[in-house]
Amino acid sequence: MHDARSPDPVSDPKAYQDLLVGLVGADDPAEVQSATPQQVRHLVAGAGSDLDRRPQPAEWSALECVAHMVDSELVASGRYRWILAHDEPDLLSYDQDLWVDRLHHPPEPVDELLAVFVPLRQGNLALWRRTPVARRERIGMHRERGPESYRLTFTLMAGHDRFHLEQARRALAALRA
Repeated sequence: MHDARSPDPVSDPKAYQDLLVGLVGADDPAEVQSATPQQVRHLVAGAGSDLDRRPQPAEWSALECVAHMVDSELVASGRYRWILAHDEPDLLSYDQDLWVDRLHHPPEPVDELLAVFVPLRQGNLALWRRTPVARRERIGMHRERGPESYRLTFTLMAGHDRFHLEQARRALAALRA
């Protein structure tokens, strides 16, 4: 679900990009992304039944946040490869709420989500590391946000990790309050 703390990525794409890039700051986006699987494991450890409970009907549960991160990693995997292999390819958008509602209900165990997320992330990090710096500036045409380089797309994913990890933390904290 669109978090009120985030600009709408469709109606205000520049503000959305700025938010995610700002969450990365001067940090190396590859290091941010490398740390995410362990942060997810730490987040879900001991969450028990709170993991798949929504703090409010219109808010995602912590587990839905993790499921969305898996979906996003899958989409990013394709986007990275389209950008690097094709000349200014069309980058499809997707409805994150539909994906969560239709692909993750009933919710799957977090171990199953991580079994998909971790190898995708490792493969995407390996692709980043072996891509020459100059090729990271190749452009794809995002249908909602316009031109995005591989570098920007990769950095957005690092900020996306931080954003949704924090959203999941808030969901769990709200249930414990």
